[in-house]
Amino acid sequence: MNTHTYPRLVGDIGGTNARFAWVAQPGEAPADMAVYPVRSLPTLADAIRRYLADQGKPPPRWCAIGIANPITGDQVRMTNHDWSFSISALRRELGLERLLLVNDFTALALSLPALAGEDLRQVGPGAPAPDAALAVIGPGTGLGVSGLLPAPSGREWVPLNGEGGHVTLPAQDAREAAVVARLHERFGHASAERAVSGQGLENLYQVLCQLDGVPPRALDAPAIADDAKAGRDPQCMEALALFCAFLGSVAGNLALTLGARGGVYIGGGIVPRLGEAFDRSAFRVRFESKGRFTGYLRAIPTYVVQARAPALLGAARALDVLPDPPFVR
Repeated sequence: MNTHTYPRLVGDIGGTNARFAWVAQPGEAPADMAVYPVRSLPTLADAIRRYLADQGKPPPRWCAIGIANPITGDQVRMTNHDWSFSISALRRELGLERLLLVNDFTALALSLPALAGEDLRQVGPGAPAPDAALAVIGPGTGLGVSGLLPAPSGREWVPLNGEGGHVTLPAQDAREAAVVARLHERFGHASAERAVSGQGLENLYQVLCQLDGVPPRALDAPAIADDAKAGRDPQCMEALALFCAFLGSVAGNLALTLGARGGVYIGGGIVPRLGEAFDRSAFRVRFESKGRFTGYLRAIPTYVVQARAPALLGAARALDVLPDPPFVR
């Protein structure tokens, strides 16, 4: 074992929160987790220093960060937050021997084989096919998408890096087409993330109020979800219904694209909080509604990920299974 690479710091950085945890030695699960609002700290380096100081930790040797952003070069500029940094400069600034950055949903994907029992809640029918691809999708501040493909050896998994949350949003009827048209007018491109995310739920509510000629209230996503579940507001109720239906359509497309007969996993911070309201929604019907491939999709299980900070587990695993990208200096 590479004991000289410990202790290790792992992180999960989204558009709202930064989570960190500590791996002291080989074989240990991430521990001593702490959460910080990203807007409370000016840089990622400041957030890491804050965690180390709060926890009384020494400088780590290796560090892996899952971040809600594509990693295509040394320079990282977050899509849903204003942090911007050079990976190589951050590594030198913090005195790290190794710093690995991956997309946050790539990290989440790497955690999937270790999740079971209370970590997951199945929605709808289906059973996982052995040695088949896994897919993961999750609305939070944005919409994350990834997957795991079985390696030819059958003993390892290959994670995918992509930005599937920005695929074009599909409409299934005239009402949805009107919503998508308004989103297109507003943003130039009606991506899935514009409807299936925290901001997306707010967008849906505002568009529905506009279509219905109702003045929108100043509601954030949690308030819209609460009013919808309580049946207090028709536009909130329809917004949440559309959110779940659109997620089902996009998740079904993802399952077909990857051949994800091993299961589709729903992560992110929103769906686990919806509870039975999500189970009763049109998600699963829309997931399966693919014409001639309805039977194919009906056999695929869908799970809500309920584990606490699973992306930290995936980030820890990334240090052992992923190489450094060629642009790291």
